[in-house]
Amino acid sequence: MTGAGSVITVHAVPLVLPVEDPCSFCAYLAGQRRYSVLEHGSLTALLVTIEQRGLGHVLAVPVEHRVTVFDLTRAEAADLMDASIRAATAIRDAYDPEGIAVWQNNGTAANQSIPHVHVHVHIAGTVPGGETRWGDVPRQTFDQTDEIAQTLRRHLPPPE
Repeated sequence: MTGAGSVITVHAVPLVLPVEDPCSFCAYLAGQRRYSVLEHGSLTALLVTIEQRGLGHVLAVPVEHRVTVFDLTRAEAADLMDASIRAATAIRDAYDPEGIAVWQNNGTAANQSIPHVHVHVHIAGTVPGGETRWGDVPRQTFDQTDEIAQTLRRHLPPPE
């Protein structure tokens, strides 16, 4: 995905970033827009995405607005990784997939579509036969994502 965006320089390398104002992830976390929240901690939240690209597709996001992985504090980075591993564990234990994909994008050239870092941690169990779904996928209803959250919550290990 490419298109209009702002350019920032990270370690002398320019990244073109998507522009979204206000940030949808911040609106979800503030309760201003509905989203299925698997867990909301002090540093990181786990969200069940409406675009299920695999079994139990979850987003791990920092609670504070951070545009890219380069903007995270060390504490946020550690908590984000812990939350990602716990979400992957819940997906593994709930759905028994053949594999689990974890990915994270920075800049529009890397398919970052929302200017709020998220480890798409996209965490998703692979679909039968392997891989995750790319391109357009059917959007789930909030009832469906709430049900996924309930399933995963039963398998989610506590934070470290």
